[in-house]
Amino acid sequence: MSSNLYQEFYKLYHRKVAWIAPFMMIFFMIIMGIAMGKSSERLLVMTAYNSSQWISLVLIIVGSTFFSMEFQNNAILTLLYKASSKWHVCLSKFIVIFIYDVILHLIAIIFTIILSLTPLNNPVSWSNIYQYQKPLALNMIMNTGVDMITSLLIISLIFLLSCIINSNSAVITINILIIFMGPFVTTNLVWSKSNAMNILKWNPLNMTNLTQQYYNYSSYHPVTLLSNMQLLTGTILYMLLFTAFGYLIFRRKRF
Repeated sequence: MSSNLYQEFYKLYHRKVAWIAPFMMIFFMIIMGIAMGKSSERLLVMTAYNSSQWISLVLIIVGSTFFSMEFQNNAILTLLYKASSKWHVCLSKFIVIFIYDVILHLIAIIFTIILSLTPLNNPVSWSNIYQYQKPLALNMIMNTGVDMITSLLIISLIFLLSCIINSNSAVITINILIIFMGPFVTTNLVWSKSNAMNILKWNPLNMTNLTQQYYNYSSYHPVTLLSNMQLLTGTILYMLLFTAFGYLIFRRKRF
């Protein structure tokens, strides 16, 4: 297992996109600060300058490339030959992408602190009570934790689609459509079928609203029709389900 992890870290370290993508995230955080910094400084700090959207985009690009490229060019055969089991291959990839996700969130927090000290923002007090009757600093930390759970759902979906589709560009495109268009699709789906609303609101696309609802409950709860805890539970369950299905497909896949 340790050798699999070393190989995956080595490959991710030498992918240019893994180094370029965080700068793209920081650029969009700055743009968000310029657009909203003088009117919504506390919300920007809590959401780390809306970094969840950009982290999702980075994970889709980097994660899809990381998972599906080896399926596409059959380099996965070398890994399977050297590994003791297919499970170790899958798990090591999943762990490496998750650690990359953690690093992205840490970068977002650090850069949020830096941006809060610049003229982009009106000064904020990190100890002032903000949402959920908690200090602003704790709001940011808890929102980051919630978004990391949402990120696990995205990673599991990337893994599942990469096992089904042997095309990197197709996996990226489908994931972008699901993550960024999914909330709009599920909203129309839920509200157009009022009799089945109680079932449809539990669809996996609705779970991608978890982070947004956490920091903007009043706007998103009428859309999702689920509480924060229900969204959290659904996100974890779908993450486990997608990962399990992905592994079953990978295990039976012929290379």
